[in-house]
Formats: sequence, structure tokens, C-alpha cells
Amino acid sequence: MNTTQDGRPIAPGRADERATLEGLLEFYRATLARKCSGLDDAQVRTASVPPSSMTPLGLVQHVAQVERNWFQVIFAGLDVPLVYEDTGTDGFGLVPGRGMDEALAVWRAEVERGRELTAGRSLDDITTLTERSAGFLGFREVSLRWILTYLTGEYARHCGHADLLRERIDGATGP
Repeated sequence: MNTTQDGRPIAPGRADERATLEGLLEFYRATLARKCSGLDDAQVRTASVPPSSMTPLGLVQHVAQVERNWFQVIFAGLDVPLVYEDTGTDGFGLVPGRGMDEALAVWRAEVERGRELTAGRSLDDITTLTERSAGFLGFREVSLRWILTYLTGEYARHCGHADLLRERIDGATGP
């Protein structure tokens, strides 16, 4: 796997489909972690601007829930609880006593579990969506290829959110 100058992994510009999909997802995962690092507890709980309540800590909790939902619940069909029962179904809610270090550790464990569940599986493997997801998307079945592509978009959006949050918190900008 190639890396950017700051050490984030990225797929080579001429890789096969699997390496490209996984490489881009890994890049955005690393980018989100980078954007949320080096902040104190008050900063990770700082929202951008009203009425948004989105925070760096909430973003990390949210993507942990997204990882679990797409890889464990939808792709593997496992019956597992929400990552954070105390933050609502989207994971954005904050609770006292849970900081960024804990949230990053939980998120990294969810990422690793997703990697385990998809290792060796074909991009063409099909899974059936939950009723909730099917109602939102308008169809019942997706391939692993679709899930990896969807998650890359999900992370890219949240990296943009993290860019704005970080700039508001301490002025940091950049890739």
C-alpha cells in the first residue's frame, strides 16, 4: 500500500478494483482520524455552528456505528447491538466520561472487524439490506462492491465535516 507524505495509506493510481476500493476507504478512514487527533476534551466536544450539534467526537462515534451497521449487521447478517446505545441510532450524541481516545479505540475495533468479515469475500457477494436501509435506499440487495463504494462516500463527507470543525476549533486546515 502506498502512503501520502503524512503517512496515510492510499491505493496506487493503477491498482485492481479491490485494492482501489479498499485503498480509498483506508485513506478516508485515516484522514478522519488525523482530523480528529490532537484535540483536548473540550475541543472534541465543540460543535461547528448552530443549529448543528456535530462534533469531532460525535463523528468518530458515528463512523464506528456506520462500520458496524454495514459490515456486521448488513453484510454479515449478525445480530449485534448499536455501538453506543446511549447516543441514539446515529452515534452522534455525546455522554460525559467518554472521550476521543476511547471512541477511537472502539472505532478502530469496528474497522478491524469489518476487515475480518470481508477478507477473502468477492466484491460480487450480495447481501440483503435491513428494512430500514432498504426503505431509505429504495432497493433490497447490495454487493460488497457497493458497500465499499458507499462507505468511501460516507467517510469523504465526514472528512469534509471534520475539516470545517477543525478549522473552527483551532484554525488547522489542510489535507
